[in-house]
Amino acid sequence: MVSSFRPIDRRTMLRGTLAAGAGVALGQLLFPGTAQAYAWSRTLEQGATGADVTELQIRIAGWAADSAGQSRVSVDGDFGPGTAAAVRRFQTAYGLTADASVGPATQAKLNALEQSDGSTLHFDWSEFVNQSDGTFNGGKLSASQVKENVRRCMYKLEALRKKLGDQPITVNSGFRSIAHNAEIGGASDSMHLYGTAADLDVPGVANKTVYQKAETCGFSGLETYTADHQHVDSRADLGRDWWWENGTV
Repeated sequence: MVSSFRPIDRRTMLRGTLAAGAGVALGQLLFPGTAQAYAWSRTLEQGATGADVTELQIRIAGWAADSAGQSRVSVDGDFGPGTAAAVRRFQTAYGLTADASVGPATQAKLNALEQSDGSTLHFDWSEFVNQSDGTFNGGKLSASQVKENVRRCMYKLEALRKKLGDQPITVNSGFRSIAHNAEIGGASDSMHLYGTAADLDVPGVANKTVYQKAETCGFSGLETYTADHQHVDSRADLGRDWWWENGTV
């Protein structure tokens, strides 16, 4: 991973607070050892299949469309036209040759967006854990499944952040346990229970703008931009119908 200096911010402080309160168990959950950057073993192009294509699709899923539309990148290990189009958008955004060929330069940029603990460059696990106990336990899926859904959400949020001009995004709520969700009056089948949702605040950016950019990031659930935060989720990844509360804006 390409290292970079980041000043102490809300994510860093939240991570420290949670770790102090939850002890060793939380530390093991959030920091399971030093992970290596993904070991891309070949150049990927349209027609390729395999686990490395699946990982590519996860990482470029936020580049699903050029304009508002119910489009998403299928995470199926099959490098088809939709994946190729998303790769070109990613390459263009990061100043790479937009040829849909995922070679060393594109792979290096993909790895530069990964932190050593498996989270992403601008988002930390600590932002997404259940706020009542600092874990990924107690939801509708196993903790490992929830954590993988959170990771996928992070990569979409990296795309959203880029599209907003690299504006920092604050995650107010990520995963919720069933018990915590009930305590705060969340919907009984909230996407937060699966780790596929996030409630966002982007200081200095109107929620309507966040909503509009999220329409291009493969998010299949968008709550109204008139609230005090912007909710995004990937409910279609769970086989649910798309739901954009304000429609296409």
